[in-house]
Amino acid sequence: MWCPFVDSVRVPWYTFISVKKIVTEAFDVAGYRGGAGHWSYIFHRLTGVGVLLFLIVHVMDTALIGWGPEVFNRVMAWYRHPFFRVSEILLFAAVLYHTLNGVRIIVMDFWPGATRNHRRLTWATWALFVLLMVPVTAIMVHHAFSGLRP
Repeated sequence: MWCPFVDSVRVPWYTFISVKKIVTEAFDVAGYRGGAGHWSYIFHRLTGVGVLLFLIVHVMDTALIGWGPEVFNRVMAWYRHPFFRVSEILLFAAVLYHTLNGVRIIVMDFWPGATRNHRRLTWATWALFVLLMVPVTAIMVHHAFSGLRP
């Protein structure tokens, strides 16, 4: 195969692809330093992937009921471990941030004038996230480590 844009020299198309550039750009997410919008983009993607992974695991462990109550109850007992209790808090944080940032994105999409205030909207998203997350974390930590279930 040759590149049609280079007529004088027949050069294979793959010589124009820099593996180093692809790897550098794919793994250098923190290198851009684009400010609030850049970090919102990164956290929105990470929380989305985190919630997706949870949903996959949730569907799989719920499907275990087909193997009988013994298998299902054994797997459900794992979720009483402190690691999973803390993971529930992180899951809620991911869902909350993803939701609030999604609303910010919708506001900016439907009202183009809002893009002038995107930095303020980003900080408002983070402020609302912290404001909501602090009491919820306190409640979830109390329930997780006192043996109470909501």
